[in-house]
Amino acid sequence: MFRPKVPTMPQPTALTTTPAVAEPTTITPHAPARASTAATPAPNRSVVQLTPGTVLALVGGGTAVVLVVGTVLVSMLLAVALTATSLAVCAVAIRSVVARR
Repeated sequence: MFRPKVPTMPQPTALTTTPAVAEPTTITPHAPARASTAATPAPNRSVVQLTPGTVLALVGGGTAVVLVVGTVLVSMLLAVALTATSLAVCAVAIRSVVARR
C-alpha cells in the first residue's frame, strides 16, 4: 500500500538517428606577436568641470534623495507597527470573548 510506484521508461517510438562523428581539427601554432615599442596615445576624454553651482546642485539632489528614501522607510515601519498593534488588540478581544464562554 505504501510502496512507491516507479514509472517505467517507455521505448522511443520515433526513428532515432546516429550521432554525428566529430572530426578533430588541426591546430597550427603561430609566432608570438612582437611587443610594440611605440607608446600608444591615450584616448581623448572629456574633463568634468565642477563649478560651485554644480556642486550645490549635486549636494541638493543627494539631500533630496536621502530625505525621500528616509520618508518611505519610516512610513513603512509605521505601517508595520500599526498592523502589529491592531493584530494584538484583535487577539486580546478574541481571547476575552472566548474566555467568557
